[in-house]
Amino acid sequence: MKADIGLIGLAVMGENLVMNMESKGFTVAVYNRTTSKVTNFVEGRAKGKNIIGTYSLEELAANLKKPRRVMMMVKAGQAVDDFIEKLLAVLEPGDIIIDGGNSHFPDTIRRTAYVESKGLLYIGCGVSGGEEGALNGPSLMPGGSPAAWPHVKDVFQAICAKVEDGSPCCDWVGENGAGHFVKMVHNGIEYGDMQLICEAYQLMRDGLGMSADEMHDVFTAWNKTELDSYLIEITRDILAYKDTDGEPIVNKILDTAGQKGTGKWTGIAALDEGVPLTLIGEAVFARCLSAMKGERVEAAKVFPKGDTTISDVDKKAFIEDIRKALYASKIISYAQGYTLMRAAAKTYGWNLNYGGIALMWRGGCIIRSVFLGKIKDAYTNNPNLENLLLDPYFADAIKGLVPAWRNVVAEAVRHGIPMPAFSSALAYFDGYTTEKLPANLLQAQRDYFGAHTYERLDSPRGEFFHTNWTGHGGDTAASTYTA
Repeated sequence: MKADIGLIGLAVMGENLVMNMESKGFTVAVYNRTTSKVTNFVEGRAKGKNIIGTYSLEELAANLKKPRRVMMMVKAGQAVDDFIEKLLAVLEPGDIIIDGGNSHFPDTIRRTAYVESKGLLYIGCGVSGGEEGALNGPSLMPGGSPAAWPHVKDVFQAICAKVEDGSPCCDWVGENGAGHFVKMVHNGIEYGDMQLICEAYQLMRDGLGMSADEMHDVFTAWNKTELDSYLIEITRDILAYKDTDGEPIVNKILDTAGQKGTGKWTGIAALDEGVPLTLIGEAVFARCLSAMKGERVEAAKVFPKGDTTISDVDKKAFIEDIRKALYASKIISYAQGYTLMRAAAKTYGWNLNYGGIALMWRGGCIIRSVFLGKIKDAYTNNPNLENLLLDPYFADAIKGLVPAWRNVVAEAVRHGIPMPAFSSALAYFDGYTTEKLPANLLQAQRDYFGAHTYERLDSPRGEFFHTNWTGHGGDTAASTYTA
């Protein structure tokens, strides 16, 4: 009996995806470069299941139905290119190579073109949900060769997470690198969501002097509101978890955060596209700052903060203000992420379904939340929506949240509690909703020192002017460009 699909890479994500596929009725052929892993898997966890162990790529290819579908779950980077070369030697035109790792989208654009030039099809698929999602239903974001989608749709939509009405958290995203781009933005939003939750936690811990148990109760209550989400849920559980001595384990964890690079990629893509992705950028930088633990300890001695307690507020009312500020900032994070996807879609010629992307993120993935259903509704109502803040539902929501948001950021600033994500989200909102920004002065400065020219309020857009500000600068202007 030949397998429906092959999978390369039996680390935890790969193994769990294989078990998931087999449980949905598919026969899976597996291969791992360290072949002892194949033996351990087929004789252990996969024993008695429709899983075929193979010990070479030739054997893997020989055990697959045509057109062959081979999914790689290997480390992003050179390993993917190496396996593509090896697979091209054993596969035939029309076969499909799938990369399910966290590859950088420009690599996927390049690989799609390369594999197609050899007569095969290629898919770069974002996979979110961690090991639990891989086993029980991840969010899948496939992009690449459109002709490949009909051949993998049955497998992908069978194994992915489902929302309440049974809709699959997987659909075709777009051409070449679109799937991995959307996964990258997902991860950037994940950075933002996590940082926002951490800032709310720090405000309660350092500003209100709350214990982990008290904060557990707050997050339990918040998870029954618009904030209902996987990350709020796990924060609730983390705050309740005790070490062997009965102390909350969260209090014993060193405050230096790691990162794998996808948040940084999102920030770089935003700079390339000229999109103000300020909140996610601050979330990445907050991790970088946290890693400077030694320096921070020394700096805290030079600049002692003293008491950061916010004592002149109604505690219960202020906790509700924090919840509202968190919700408002979260809306900004998604608004910025969607703006980035719109800009990239124009740059790369992708036809993205924005409501569909929200649906893919509704279940299975790390940023899954009830709130995403509202984003899907927004783009269903207006597929050409320029910014989430202009959707009537979110506009009304933000209007009601702004006073609490301002109050929370002001109190944090007053008491020396860092709120980079909350405050940058508010600054973005204030900038986005300001009709006249001070960039007129900035343009004058650029024209003064570099003859970069400017447009005028009393002339049509696209007409550029230069002023000889000093009287001896001359009238020659630099060519115009936007950056």
